[in-house]
Amino acid sequence: MTEEIPLEFWQGIEQFNSQEFYACHDTLEALWMEAGEPEKRFYQGILQIAVALYHLGNHNWRGAVILLGEGINRLSYYQPSYAEIAVEDLLGQSAKLLSALQQAGPEEVAKFQPLFAGTEVGGLQLPRIIKVPKS
Repeated sequence: MTEEIPLEFWQGIEQFNSQEFYACHDTLEALWMEAGEPEKRFYQGILQIAVALYHLGNHNWRGAVILLGEGINRLSYYQPSYAEIAVEDLLGQSAKLLSALQQAGPEEVAKFQPLFAGTEVGGLQLPRIIKVPKS
């Protein structure tokens, strides 16, 4: 990362991990709009995954699938870790969820709702963002 990680970024990560996906979007979008590359693309990838999970929570299968795919693609450049975030881990979790959603189809979107209560569905959990020690 070319600059110091802003406190708002960590606020957004905390919101993501607390399932406050809309708030996470707002927090990271404010950073994204002001950022230069490579941070801009990084912020956008995380906020796209947050919005995908927001859509999933609202039974919007199409929005969840599209934004998970876009977020995964955007963040793939930042593996294995970036800005003290375990990107590879986030991408693995997100890709498993995307695959399960694609296989289930829009008619089955409701079966993923227990994820929001912390219950596994078919071995899946909601993606979480893990902080890694500075290298």
